[in-house]
Amino acid sequence: METPLEKALTTLVTTFHKYSGREGSKLTLSRKELKELIQTELCLGEKMNEGGIDNLMKSLDKNSDQEIDFKEYSVFLTTLCMAYNDFFLEDNK
Repeated sequence: METPLEKALTTLVTTFHKYSGREGSKLTLSRKELKELIQTELCLGEKMNEGGIDNLMKSLDKNSDQEIDFKEYSVFLTTLCMAYNDFFLEDNK
């Protein structure tokens, strides 16, 4: 039986692959695919404008290939997890 953490990891991986490869490589997210993932899967996506998407893309794309690979995506997720943790720590003070 899959544990809650294993389910969460499966969701993170399958969400990446749900959007990757719609254009270009099946192993990366283009800017358009990243934008769609964020706007569809995250509430913060509703608040991000084009400049915010551009800035996020630049900060995540460490190898400057204009695509987000899974490693770069995992850095994004780690950063989100840290932000959520900080939010919940502040909320419980």
